[in-house]
Amino acid sequence: MVEADWQPLRDLGFDDVALLEVGHIVGIFNYLTRLADGFGLQLDRRTIEASETGVALSRPVEQAAGD
Repeated sequence: MVEADWQPLRDLGFDDVALLEVGHIVGIFNYLTRLADGFGLQLDRRTIEASETGVALSRPVEQAAGD
């Protein structure tokens, strides 16, 4: 990346600290995705269905009540 790649976020008001946080979040997701791929992890049925339908996941009622 070059400085110009960060400009759209700067235009939205992100400062250097916020950009560092964005970089960390992107890096963590990159790492976790590669790790999951390396271990051959697969998405569960509910997550695949949510991605195909666009309907967000929700907790089952019995789990939500126990939190």
